[in-house]
Amino acid sequence: MPTRRGWATAAGAVALVAAGRIFGIFELFVLGAGAAGLLVAGAVAVLVRQVDLDASRTVHPTRVHVGADSRVELAVTNLSPRPSPVVAVRDTFTLATPGAGAGASGRRHARFLLAPVGAGGRESASYRLPADHRGIFAVGPLEAEVTDAFGLWSRVTTIAPSTELTVYPTVETLAPAGYTRGDDPTSGVPRPASVGPNGEDLYGLRPYEMGDDLRRVHWPSTARTGELVVRQLELPWQGRATVLLDLRDAVHTDATLETAVSAAASILAGAWRQGALVRLITTDGTDSGFAPGHAHFDAVMEHLAIVSRGGPDGLDAVLGALHRPGNGGGLTAVTTAAALTADADVDRIAGLRGRFASPTIVAVEGAGGRAAGRQPAGVSLVRVRVGTPLATSWNRALAVNWVRPTAPPTSPPPGKWAPSAPSDR
Repeated sequence: MPTRRGWATAAGAVALVAAGRIFGIFELFVLGAGAAGLLVAGAVAVLVRQVDLDASRTVHPTRVHVGADSRVELAVTNLSPRPSPVVAVRDTFTLATPGAGAGASGRRHARFLLAPVGAGGRESASYRLPADHRGIFAVGPLEAEVTDAFGLWSRVTTIAPSTELTVYPTVETLAPAGYTRGDDPTSGVPRPASVGPNGEDLYGLRPYEMGDDLRRVHWPSTARTGELVVRQLELPWQGRATVLLDLRDAVHTDATLETAVSAAASILAGAWRQGALVRLITTDGTDSGFAPGHAHFDAVMEHLAIVSRGGPDGLDAVLGALHRPGNGGGLTAVTTAAALTADADVDRIAGLRGRFASPTIVAVEGAGGRAAGRQPAGVSLVRVRVGTPLATSWNRALAVNWVRPTAPPTSPPPGKWAPSAPSDR
């Protein structure tokens, strides 16, 4: 199809011919005919240049946090029995998806000129893709463009499909919040999670039963009583951490939303590093539930990558559900300073301390705003301003000393934390 230059040349040819007709100037007819001849020659050149290319794209890593870079590697193979012409290879990537935040919009291109590739030959190229905004972005499709010598015509062929790149929110290294230990989420004090053959700590002794592992026999007690006695072991503790993210449009701006989402991701990552089961609940009705493993944590982070403010106001329903039996552990509500001015909201969140071990409220304040709202009794309050690190305010409010990991990974493994006091309450 004609390029912009081709359309301009065609319009100029028509104008020259018309002017020559009106003013009777033969030279204008010649110029117009020359421009038309260039258009015809360019179209023929593009049509006879056959391109049979195949390409592959590798994005590594496919999941990054805001501020990191991904490396995109392209490999192009010529499937034709003849050398390929000079082509322009263009890879397109978006800069925004719904919920990606303010300032993220438009499309950009990575463009390369590919020299002639011999029959069956292969060429490669790579570029860095900065992750400036959270979201799920489409990288591609990869297109090969053939043009004539004057750039009047072009033919574009798709040689590789699109690839997804997931950009998680910014994650700061935080000390994990306190949460009740134990398999029973309604327990208020530490107690054995379960007793079975695969535990770690000694819980008690009991008489030997048929089928017990002889390696569990407690020989000193057996010698003293004259009967076989086996050790009864306690299974490891399993903590639970719930993050309630307020997405109501009435309390958020685009800036406070990004800070709140980053805070929620950081708190969940800190608890997950500690080995706790994590759960994300949002006021628009999303509830991830508790589940172990990397897949669950990645699904939670992926949801945070695309979440946006607004939607149904389900705060009442969410708080009502959290009051029901079956909830417990640690709770962190991430909202804004505007929500703290609503006494009803504050009191309802504070009322969950009877169900959860250590409720915490993170209140995001605008960059130029002043501290507002009150701190409910029995609840830890962490205030963080837009554009400032959360870690300082968080660790000071929770009064926890911690050891920073050397390098937080994309999907963090359990870290080494050293709380100054037990986090279980």
